[in-house]
Amino acid sequence: MEYRTLGRSGCAVSALCLGTMTFGAESDEKVSHEQLDRFVEAGGTFVDTADVYAQGESESIIGRWFANRPADVTDRVVLATKGRFGTSSDPNGTGLSARHLTRALDASLSRLRLDVVDLYQAHAFDALTPLDETLRTMDGFIRAGKIRYYGFSNFTGWQLTKAVHLARELGLAAPVTLQPQYSLLVREIEYEIVPAAQDAGLGLLPWSPLGGGWLTGKYRRSQRPTGATRLGDNPERGMEAWDRRGTERTWDIIEAVQGIAESRGVSMAEVALAWVTDRPAVTSTILGARTIEQLETNLRSAELHLTAAETAVLDGASDLHAPDYPYGDLGEDQRSRTI
Repeated sequence: MEYRTLGRSGCAVSALCLGTMTFGAESDEKVSHEQLDRFVEAGGTFVDTADVYAQGESESIIGRWFANRPADVTDRVVLATKGRFGTSSDPNGTGLSARHLTRALDASLSRLRLDVVDLYQAHAFDALTPLDETLRTMDGFIRAGKIRYYGFSNFTGWQLTKAVHLARELGLAAPVTLQPQYSLLVREIEYEIVPAAQDAGLGLLPWSPLGGGWLTGKYRRSQRPTGATRLGDNPERGMEAWDRRGTERTWDIIEAVQGIAESRGVSMAEVALAWVTDRPAVTSTILGARTIEQLETNLRSAELHLTAAETAVLDGASDLHAPDYPYGDLGEDQRSRTI
C-alpha cells in the first residue's frame, strides 16, 4: 500500500480509501466490520463515510467497530465523513449553514462515538448559504477541536476556487481535499476541476472509480442486465443507468480495459482503479464494495501501476473529444505560449 499526504496537509493516508456507502444498506454489520478489518490488515488507513449513508447507520456501524477494536488498530485510521443533506422535512435540516452543519457534525460524532473526526467534508455546494458562513463554520470546528481538516465534495471548478480564495482573504483555515466523481467513464472534471484543485494544492478523492460497476466487466453489449446486480435490480438506477451510460464510448473503454487486464493477468477492476489512482492530483481513490471478495479484488490494485503505453491506450479510448473551444485544439492554441 502506498501513502500520500491529504492534499496540502501533512497528514498521510493510504492511496486507497475504504468507502462505506454500502454499510447498513448492501452490507450488514458483520460484513462491514470484516471489510474494515481486512482493509486495515492490508495497510489501508483512510475510511470515508457520510451522515446520509443508510440514514446514519453507516456511521453507527463504524462507531461500533471503533469501540470494539484495540487502540493500536483504530489509531491508524484517518476517518472522513460528510454533511450537507438531510433526512427530514425541516427547512433547516439541510444545506451548509452554520446551524445545520453544527447539528450534523454533532450527530455524526455521536454515531461515530468519537470526539473528533479527521476530515469533514461539505457533501455538495449550497447556493442559499453565503460561502463565508460555511467557511467560518468549518474554521470554527477546527478551532473547537471537533475536526482536524475540511474539504468539499461535488463542487465545480469556480465554486472550489472561490472557496479557496475567500478562505485566504478571511484568514480562515483552507480546505485540503475535493471529492468528485472520476473514472475512465467520467473525465469531465479534467476540464476545470482538476486544474483548480492542482492550483489550490487540494488532493482529489475520486468516488465511483469503477463507474458504478461498468468497468468491472459485469455488463455485456446488447444484453440488458438482469439478476443480482445494481442495474439488474434497476436498469435506470442513478448516474450509471443502462440507457444513459451504455454508449459506444463506454463499450470502447470497456474493451480497452479488458485487453490490458487480460495481457496483465489481472481483473478489469484492478486496471480501472490503477488508472484513476495514478492520475494527477489524486490523493486516495475511494473503493466501494458489497462483499469481502469485491474488496479483495479492489485491494489488489494497490500493487498495479500501468505503463505509459497502457495509460495511453486507456486515455485514447476514454477521450472526451472536446469541442474546439474552449477546451479543444483551438482553445489550447489560444492559451499556449511559445518563446
